[in-house]
Amino acid sequence: MKIIRVAHGGEARFGIVEGDRVFAVKGSVFGVFGKGEELGLLSEHKLLAPMLASKVVALGLNYADHAREMKQPIPSQPILFLKPSTSVIGPGDRIIYPEMSKRVDYEAELAVVIKAPARNVPVERAHEVILGYTCLNDVTARDLQAKDGQWTRAKSFDTFCPIGPWIETELDTKKLRVRAILNDQAVQDSDTGQLIFKVPEIVSFVSRVMTLLPGDLIATGTPPGIGPMQRGDRIVVEVEGIGRLENTVA
Repeated sequence: MKIIRVAHGGEARFGIVEGDRVFAVKGSVFGVFGKGEELGLLSEHKLLAPMLASKVVALGLNYADHAREMKQPIPSQPILFLKPSTSVIGPGDRIIYPEMSKRVDYEAELAVVIKAPARNVPVERAHEVILGYTCLNDVTARDLQAKDGQWTRAKSFDTFCPIGPWIETELDTKKLRVRAILNDQAVQDSDTGQLIFKVPEIVSFVSRVMTLLPGDLIATGTPPGIGPMQRGDRIVVEVEGIGRLENTVA
């Protein structure tokens, strides 16, 4: 099932995509829900970020091939950092290039969407707190990351976390192709089989550090091939089984 958020009737509403049509969500996406009234054609709606998160928890160096690219050792435990909720934007929204940075990079990722409060979740029960999955671009001011020696400023600018186009609730994450396409040229191309820490391990580990709340996102890491974007560029994040997230840089 594909869950979206759309602008409809002057408000943001959750919807279910079936073919080329959108139906309202009846109930709560964090509980029991089903298909309600038809809202029209998918093409008629402005897609919003499919979820509003209280926080975005992200992993660094979680692809073996990316760790080699960065000349870093394979981590023995997940490396965590946070992106603020104010960094989240949706499909088609603009990534704003901050004046204080000279290099802004794309990072294509699979993201996990949490559906229930989660604390100290065992690996084997991680699926119980997952609503679904979406595409995420962990936009990074690479020069500021190097300058600061830590990642907060580089990862946290407004618009630095595009997500979408929707949440796919039924997905096997063991080996999904993950790509970034910059101005029609593929620049990242790997698959989640390269993940050092798999989705259930990640959810369990993060929940032992902090309480995850409904709507929170976990970005599972980026494959090799990271690189800079320029103003006017078009960047697409593509995850097999989900779809394409497209944004421009302004």
